[in-house]
Amino acid sequence: MVHLGLRGNTIVSYDGLLTFYILTDVIIPVIFLVACHCRKERQFKVAIKLASKPDLHYLREFLSRRHFECPQEVIQVLDVVLRSKPSQIYTEVGRSFFDTSLGPRGDLGNGIEYWSGYYQSLRPTQMGLSLNIDVSARSFYEPILVSEFVAKHFRRTNLSKPLSDQDRIKVKKALKGVRVKLIYMNYAKTCKIVGVSRDPISQLTFTLDDKRTDVSVVKYFREKYNVVLKYPSLPALQSGSEARPVYLPMELCSIVEGQRYTKKLNEQQVRSLLKATCQRPNVREGNVTKMVQINNFEVEELVTKEFGMHVRKELALIDARVLNPPALKYHDSGREKIVNPSCGQWNMINKKMVNGGKVDFWTCVNFSSEHWNMSEDFCAELVKMCNSKGMVFRQTPSIAMRSARSDRIDQTLMDVYKESAGLNKPLQLLIIILPDQTGSYGKIKRICETELGIVSQCCKPVQAAKFSNQYFENVALKINAKVGGRNTVLNDAILRRIPLVTDVPTIIFGADVTHPPPGEDSSSSIAAVVASMDWPEVTKYRGIVSAQTHRVEIIQDLYKQTKDPQKGLVEGGMVRELLIAFFKSTRQKPSRIIFYRDGVSEGQFSQVLLYEMDAIRKACSSLQEGYMPRVTFVVVQKRHHTRLFPTDRNKTDKSGNILPVPPAYYAHHAASRARYYIEDEMSDSGSTGGGRKPKDKVVEVRQLPSIKDNVKEVMFYI
Repeated sequence: MVHLGLRGNTIVSYDGLLTFYILTDVIIPVIFLVACHCRKERQFKVAIKLASKPDLHYLREFLSRRHFECPQEVIQVLDVVLRSKPSQIYTEVGRSFFDTSLGPRGDLGNGIEYWSGYYQSLRPTQMGLSLNIDVSARSFYEPILVSEFVAKHFRRTNLSKPLSDQDRIKVKKALKGVRVKLIYMNYAKTCKIVGVSRDPISQLTFTLDDKRTDVSVVKYFREKYNVVLKYPSLPALQSGSEARPVYLPMELCSIVEGQRYTKKLNEQQVRSLLKATCQRPNVREGNVTKMVQINNFEVEELVTKEFGMHVRKELALIDARVLNPPALKYHDSGREKIVNPSCGQWNMINKKMVNGGKVDFWTCVNFSSEHWNMSEDFCAELVKMCNSKGMVFRQTPSIAMRSARSDRIDQTLMDVYKESAGLNKPLQLLIIILPDQTGSYGKIKRICETELGIVSQCCKPVQAAKFSNQYFENVALKINAKVGGRNTVLNDAILRRIPLVTDVPTIIFGADVTHPPPGEDSSSSIAAVVASMDWPEVTKYRGIVSAQTHRVEIIQDLYKQTKDPQKGLVEGGMVRELLIAFFKSTRQKPSRIIFYRDGVSEGQFSQVLLYEMDAIRKACSSLQEGYMPRVTFVVVQKRHHTRLFPTDRNKTDKSGNILPVPPAYYAHHAASRARYYIEDEMSDSGSTGGGRKPKDKVVEVRQLPSIKDNVKEVMFYI
């Protein structure tokens, strides 16, 4: 923790990094008081220089709509002021604060727990400045002995046995960068783990300070601290440097409380976290109000006296209106032809797909050992459901169904592909019952979509074995979309009554960028763009994915030019390719482009708009000189933490939520799917979640394997 001390009575607001804000023009020396994890506090005298002078005048002009560019720097200053006190007393993670005093704390298993807290951000709105607060929860390391963490995290009941090289690498990956408290010292001392020794601690020696005497680690702790190590077969933790490592026994190191666990949670941990933190709207509303009361901004001198801000304790009230849900058109042969969804929900009872797809060549592969003989009965029911809902699905497979072990996925899929190709019956659909253990889905999708050109439908064995009509219905809808059919269309689209969509040929784009998980600095970011391939229905979406520089938010391949030795300058890019595909599908050029862009932070709005709009324009003009369709560029934000609570409890769904209208994020689905293409084999190699890259090292973008053309033609990513 760093505190600022100034001469006089001036109070400053510090962002915890390189900047602090002060209401004065006078630059004066500052004393930094650093509370380090040692025996005493240290002081540093630091030279301060003026960086900029944010002016509240521009914020007032913006809020009164006389200035149209949001003054982000001014808002950042005020945001830092409001975060100043919480950042000193709570654990800060991004824009959120966590502490055991802020709500429940619970076990997630494997040495990981969750803490409750809240998200806080200052936002400009039509009503003026608003403080956005929402309850939050994050995973943290349990404050337990490292030896106990290893036993829990890797489910080892016997710590007296040495670790294999593979397990040792996993331990290092799980603990690198974690701070531990040395429980054998007479005073509080912490160290950061930089590695794990290759050899067991019983075989480790080091040189004493006299630089002459070598001593074993076991003997050193026995003689100096009177501690007999219980687990000498475990490797030692390493702190210090690679050149001069300090060896620490796991059983004498306790994980410091309040360290966020940034690795990917397993499925059970995710379920536990969601179960523990899921709240009904009225409960969530109460907790949000409670967080404001706990902070009590009105008594903070920095907020009220120095910067003159006041925060109301009541939630803001806004007027709203409920939009009527769009009517859905189904096939005329069904008993229900038009459906008006209620509370964002509808089903397929008494309905048929508006355009049923056709499947002549298909088969099934079962990788489940617990449900080895399920394939024939399961597929018979699934085919029956597909046909009953309007598809034309041949009842018998084109090649024999088969079961296979989960360790023969590659060979089995290749055998299926070769057999179907040899009979001149290329598969239109491969139904796959997944292995009982998770972890194979990404590998299967990568092989099918990028190596073999097979559209697949994966089914979890536990769900498939229930033989539920609802499950068969849901799978049938996915299959129909994957083989080129349409499940439903908007009735207003058929009647040409959707403003700015059905009046002239319109293509709708969706775009997103996904990034590797925190701590992984070698994987590429993945951009995905989808676009409608039919008009006026706008229900079929073709998707394209592309790898790009690590954590770069701007989509780099919307439009590109490459030099070819034979062809010269070659124009390409995702937008260009999708515009060409739209023309081939509809025989019309789009007169209007609606471009939905997901995943852009507020600070990057202008940058993304400038670059990506330019790329869209270049893609259009590359197809025909002077071709400039109108473009509507819409930034979609779903992680905004804004929560709307109803004032009238009678106008909610059964859970207490405001009546929903669920959106679809096809671009996000496509980008997430593409990550499997480059990460399914990495997950076992230990590279994901690795160490930080050196600042001067340029990490090469790992290109994605190409998706086969026949797969790209359909909505393979859903």
